[in-house]
Amino acid sequence: MMDLNALQKPEVLNNASIEELKASLLELVAQKDEEPVATKVRFLNDNLLPLFEALAERNPTPDVTQQIPLVQGLWHSVWSTIPFQDILPGRVRAQSYQIFADNGLYANMARYRPGHKKPLLNWLSRWLLSYDLMILQTYAVSEDYDAERAAGAGPVAQHWDIENVGIRQLLRFGPAPLDAQAAIAWFQTSLDKYQQSEAAKQALAMPTNGISRTMQKRYEKVSKAKPQLEHLYIDRDFRLVKSIREKTQRPSYTIAVRIADA
Repeated sequence: MMDLNALQKPEVLNNASIEELKASLLELVAQKDEEPVATKVRFLNDNLLPLFEALAERNPTPDVTQQIPLVQGLWHSVWSTIPFQDILPGRVRAQSYQIFADNGLYANMARYRPGHKKPLLNWLSRWLLSYDLMILQTYAVSEDYDAERAAGAGPVAQHWDIENVGIRQLLRFGPAPLDAQAAIAWFQTSLDKYQQSEAAKQALAMPTNGISRTMQKRYEKVSKAKPQLEHLYIDRDFRLVKSIREKTQRPSYTIAVRIADA
């Protein structure tokens, strides 16, 4: 693994292989996803950006259209600076996922179990309630209109077009984890309901039962957002993603590894 000093030396990054760059990044962020977002952003700015740039320069799949089949499947979020992921306390990092279907729909989901990091509370919480949250979204490739490109002066620029279309929540009893199989099953059930009818789509759009007014406002804000997403690097098993939920916000970054195919 490259140490933090090596990351500041362009010659070291230039001579490293893609596999060395990915392995170094995964080791550097290991056990750091539970840190506060502000701490992770400082670590990003102080240490990780040169590594991000080195991977972006060697992205094997810069064509956005070619990224679509690569992204389909189940992914685990290893490290992220997206603040919404920790809107609730007790997120179980090992049970945080992104899952992409082949029909233009995908989801971010996670389990929340407050107290699971403390031995006594962990034993109790396994047998009590867990809260599972899913943000259901659509994805597609869109073209940026540019007069010069339209006139044939250059290639058409493309980007990921993302829209939040639903929020799902479930309270679950007992110790059963939100593992890969459970995550895929829940996602498929939500997709089936979403595709049934316009009434079903409206029912998925905003949860109303058992949430406070504060959480409802947060959900409303998220549901109206149209995130911008860019793969700085993507191959079949590794993704480095830059995203912006709103134009006025700073970019967020997510490192994800594949768990299962679509």
